[in-house]
Amino acid sequence: MERKEFRDLASPDDARAAIGSLSLEGGIDRVSLEDARGRVLVTRLDAELDVPGFDRASLDGYALRARDTFGADEADPARLEVVGEVHAGEKPDVELEDGQATEISTGAVMPSGADAMVPVERTDTDEPGDGGTDVLIRTSVAPGDNVMFAGADVAAGERALGPGTRITPRDIGLLSALGVNEVPVRGKPRVGIVSTGDELVRPGEDLESERGEIYDVNSYTIAAGVEDAGGEAVLYPHAGDERDEMERVLREAAGECDLVLSSGSTSASAVDVIYRVIEEQGELLLHGVSVKPGKPMLVGRLESSAYVGLPGYPVSAMMVFRTFVAPAIREAAGLPEPTEATISGRMARQERYGEGRLRLMPVGVVGDATGEPLVYPVDKGSGATTSLAEADGVVEVDPETDYLEAGESVTVRLFSPDIRPPTLLGVGEDDPTLNRLLDGLENPRYLSVGSRPGVRRLREGVPDVAVVAGPLDRDIEATELGRWSREWGLIVQAGNPREIEALADVVDRDLRFVNRTTDSGLRSSLEAAIDDLAADRDASARDVRGTIDGFDLGLRAHESPARKVIAGEADVGLGLRETADRLDLGFVPVGEQSVRVLANPDRTGKDSVRELKTALESGPNGD
Repeated sequence: MERKEFRDLASPDDARAAIGSLSLEGGIDRVSLEDARGRVLVTRLDAELDVPGFDRASLDGYALRARDTFGADEADPARLEVVGEVHAGEKPDVELEDGQATEISTGAVMPSGADAMVPVERTDTDEPGDGGTDVLIRTSVAPGDNVMFAGADVAAGERALGPGTRITPRDIGLLSALGVNEVPVRGKPRVGIVSTGDELVRPGEDLESERGEIYDVNSYTIAAGVEDAGGEAVLYPHAGDERDEMERVLREAAGECDLVLSSGSTSASAVDVIYRVIEEQGELLLHGVSVKPGKPMLVGRLESSAYVGLPGYPVSAMMVFRTFVAPAIREAAGLPEPTEATISGRMARQERYGEGRLRLMPVGVVGDATGEPLVYPVDKGSGATTSLAEADGVVEVDPETDYLEAGESVTVRLFSPDIRPPTLLGVGEDDPTLNRLLDGLENPRYLSVGSRPGVRRLREGVPDVAVVAGPLDRDIEATELGRWSREWGLIVQAGNPREIEALADVVDRDLRFVNRTTDSGLRSSLEAAIDDLAADRDASARDVRGTIDGFDLGLRAHESPARKVIAGEADVGLGLRETADRLDLGFVPVGEQSVRVLANPDRTGKDSVRELKTALESGPNGD
């Protein structure tokens, strides 16, 4: 297959213009009142009746002729004959004459002949002895007092709601009062979502990692973005990398939707063929945009549907979606751009770039010692799925910018106005005791980067705290908040069928071993133990490590080696006793390791740091 190359990348403005040239409108829907909230009216609605449709009393009291009360006061009340009563929901059966009043309830129809009403608390009743009842009016009223006349709320023929109104609960109340039970609204753009790739599996289905399968992230994250933007998301079965099947799914989606969004198979490699399908079966308007992440974006048409191809990596896909596609969906749905919340802050550390493309950099925000925002990049690469989950917003870096200096002011576009940056930012060692501590704090964020990177970031002044385990290369200027010990060693299969008794067995026997990454404190303690073993044997530590099958296979999370043992892919894994106990595995102890929580000296006064210190003083295990 001929390889397609990116040559002249379109500018971000060209990409917006190309998407803007597509028709995404979903037509007109007629929806019931209970389904109307948040929808957008397509035409003006006028009142077909007065609201209220009758003159009604505003209070409990007496309906009367205002002129019968003129001059009345507390000392000289007006005496009127009470003739009947009217309650809400009843048709009055009395007509007032001079000198008469009718008892009336709030919201009841005013009887004929009455032009005002007096609240009950300004009256007294009297029985003159002729079997009737009089009411003594201790105030004077004018015509119309305490009466809501027909049409006072909304008059028939009056403009009630205009086109383009996004219907709120208040508007639903108005439409209910007008007797409207169905409204014409702008149809939601119907957006078909197709993820491509033979490696994808839907969440809930069995995953075969040995075949390189991964769960489909993009379909669900993009669908949620479509719904947030006012569209109707339709998920289609994921398409494999075979062209005929991919074309079939795309055509099905195009026949049923206003817009088709695919993810993956958009790059210029020989196996990524979507752009060829669009080019040959539809119209390709654009392929490749000068933006990072998201360069291989496609824009075009397929049959009667608009089409946008998103990159396959989750971070790239979502950044391109929210930057270019979501605004077009909102416009088609008739929704205004959301109120964009921004935060100005200082870069926590220097960030180099220099690729000559607009960079959409996911960032996190944390308060410094004075509460001022510090901004730090959290991008783990386009292939990572958690970058956006750990980010609060985006900093747009101009193509001409080669680097951002530490301390440089930047503007962060938050993902939504209700984003709350974390109260505490921690980095460092992955540890189950730490996880329990964090559960008791309000809105913390913890990045499990390992002990050594945690120390490095603490030196840079980014996090509030770093959690470190095992020996450190050098001292660090920090305030220790607390510490605890954990037992580490070798995790083996339940019952220890290989009869592993000590670290020497891993060195001397033919065992498959799984290590932790070099950033891990557990790895540091293991290397120190191997150094001691080598010294006892008068051997080279490097040679001893070289005899261990899998020593260089390092996994990031503290449970990962144990899960390799469970899967039968290893005989021994480096880990914690707590992990072995929780997963019902065997454990061979090697040593004790101290875990320390170190605080940035400038942040010890932060409420969240003090709260963590209190939790540590109470006992990291809840003692």
